Amino acid sequence: MRANQAIFRITSMCRVLGVSTGGFYRWRSREMSERARADAELTKRIEVIHDQSRRTYGAPRIHAELREDGTRVGRKRVARLMRQARIAGVSRRKSFRTTRRDERQRPAPDLVNRKFTANGPNQLWVADITYVPTVAGFLFLAVVLDVWSRKIVGWAMGSRLVTQLVVDAMSMAVERRGRIGGVVHHSDQGCQYTSIEFGRHCREAGVRPSMGSVGDCYDNAMCESFFATLECELLDRHRFTDRAEAELAVFDFIEGFYNTRRRHSAIGYLAPAAFEQKAHQIGTGAALRADTPSSVLPLKGEEARRRATAAASQVTPIRAAISSKPRRSATTSTLNC
Repeated sequence: MRANQAIFRITSMCRVLGVSTGGFYRWRSREMSERARADAELTKRIEVIHDQSRRTYGAPRIHAELREDGTRVGRKRVARLMRQARIAGVSRRKSFRTTRRDERQRPAPDLVNRKFTANGPNQLWVADITYVPTVAGFLFLAVVLDVWSRKIVGWAMGSRLVTQLVVDAMSMAVERRGRIGGVVHHSDQGCQYTSIEFGRHCREAGVRPSMGSVGDCYDNAMCESFFATLECELLDRHRFTDRAEAELAVFDFIEGFYNTRRRHSAIGYLAPAAFEQKAHQIGTGAALRADTPSSVLPLKGEEARRRATAAASQVTPIRAAISSKPRRSATTSTLNC
């Protein structure tokens, strides 16, 4: 009625809708309810968190951020307020093939067999290559991700898809992580990873190469998941004029946001850096991975059932520490639900 009062008379609309004119005017002059005021305040906080996440967070991560701040609120309430305020996360794009297999090279054995879990740092790394489109042409990005904390520990960018790209990414990871103690480096069978030069660098660094099967999306799914995040939260939302601009943006996303601030659902909605810091404070290398369904990808036959059962039954020290951490009380009781 309020939206159409410039077109129709209030009395006519009240008569058609079966309400009293006095009731409408009393409703219009009534102050906001306590719940409505709480929703308005909460919506403002949601908008701030969404802006700080570079407008990428959906309801689960915004809910985790609010809980971290001590606000007790239901996830469905957060989702409802986001819908009303037209706030939403981001979606993903189609992929482009960057893996070119060299039939002349013999691939390394698969040491992972889709078991993307680790009980501490520098036990299992996953690596892959993607592309960043620019007006001047593609910028190629190679990354190395630590499965334990989901942190990008090594990366390299270049205008050509060559072996040196993956060598530089692995070298950064080795230099950053220090004593790696025979870490498994898992990748696809792209010619850059099966090359003699890359194998030589692995031997010199004490890295054990591992490669999945050909044409199987599950065999390197964890690294593909990071690329999907990069694409939907950065690449699909910007158009880069040249490779230098794209390189700065990707660097800022990895080091300024993903590793240090972005909450990850597989590690208790913590950022990778915060996860590693909390593990160091607790004094354990145990992972938060075993009891999350996304950590065990499809296997075959009895092995799949055995690992799924074992993963579901594990409880890790970090998860217990996080759940037992005392929370600050809510800033106002009207936000409780």
